[in-house]
Amino acid sequence: MATSCGVGLIALLALGAGNVMAEEETIGSDGYRMSCLSCHGVGGRGDGPLAKFLTPKPTDLTAISRNSTALRPSRKAGEFPFLRVFQVIDGRAAIEVHGDRAMPVWGNRYLMDQPGTPRGYAGEYEKVVRGRILELAYYIQSIQQ
Repeated sequence: MATSCGVGLIALLALGAGNVMAEEETIGSDGYRMSCLSCHGVGGRGDGPLAKFLTPKPTDLTAISRNSTALRPSRKAGEFPFLRVFQVIDGRAAIEVHGDRAMPVWGNRYLMDQPGTPRGYAGEYEKVVRGRILELAYYIQSIQQ
């Protein structure tokens, strides 16, 4: 009896972990669909419906790891620059860029999506914004070629 309960519990935990993983992927992909797809395209290759109207052209997000050493030669080939991707999406952190920033500052836009911030709770809304950006960065990491 105890053995069958143990096996059943392990199976239940395995199913639960699968649901959590699927939910995490959905969260990141939903954020991508709402915030990035129009410029970067369904597959993230920079070929979205608005790409033809943009200068400079949107980045191929699937090649970030492959091209990561071009910006920082000390980085290992194929390494995903997670912090850099987070900072580019957030846009509120000071980062080096060449010329004007063409991509929207999603950190500010996500913050504006939050309802009126009651006095003393600004930190809570910032956590929500950072969570959304983290999920998006993880999703972009998952589409690397």
